[in-house]
Amino acid sequence: MLQRVVMGVEYNGALFRGWQKQKHDNKGPSIQEMLETAISKVANHPVNIVCAGRTDAGVHATAQVIHFDAQVERSLDGWRMGVNSNLPDGIAITFALFSGDDFHARFSATERRYRYFILNTPFKPGIMHNQVSWWRKPLDATLMHEAAQALIGEHDFSSFRAVGCQSHHPRRLMKSISVQRKGDWLIVEICANAFLYHMVRNIMGVLLPIGEGKMPVSWCADVLAARDRKKAGVTAPGEGLYLVDVVYPNFPQVPVVRNGPYFWQLLGA
Repeated sequence: MLQRVVMGVEYNGALFRGWQKQKHDNKGPSIQEMLETAISKVANHPVNIVCAGRTDAGVHATAQVIHFDAQVERSLDGWRMGVNSNLPDGIAITFALFSGDDFHARFSATERRYRYFILNTPFKPGIMHNQVSWWRKPLDATLMHEAAQALIGEHDFSSFRAVGCQSHHPRRLMKSISVQRKGDWLIVEICANAFLYHMVRNIMGVLLPIGEGKMPVSWCADVLAARDRKKAGVTAPGEGLYLVDVVYPNFPQVPVVRNGPYFWQLLGA
């Protein structure tokens, strides 16, 4: 009898080459690869996992959710502690629970939320290197927030879709997006039903020039309407981006912690 296990995962994306494992790739381990190896050791058989959302290289998560089906019975503490003891530094299991086969980490989710952290100072960070993004020139959070509101609603996000995206279509429902300043920090919070490959980072590539005053507020709406990736800006770095929430309205027992990362709380969240 199969036992479906659901887990919360936190990871430092700077230490890995992205979520998805790749064949014949010597650029370093993926998060999926490390998790499947650790879980398979506890299960004593090969395990394939499904995640709520695949993150890019360098992107972090405080609230990733996975599920897998095991052919053996273990206690919840056995799964959580056993997997954690076999994981490398930079990845940790935050919770484990059992579910029926009606739960699916990807398809049962109705929302994903990301936070993008920018340290807006003349000098680059040393202590938080690879944990936040850095922008040297002053940014106007008010202008960025105003521009971003053009993305609210269901749209064709082809202009923000990277080459190699495997999604069947480019339409996504943007539920909210905000830009706020807290001292030297700019925090961009984005919530949608799902995201395209590099979508958040490409949105940031449009908002940053607007915040710097190089492009008008209307440019964000113009880029969206163009439905052409070539009309948008560069892809912003992934190091400031965190997956911080996944919503499962039909499965309230999934204990997703929505106030990560930890330093976000120190900024007065």
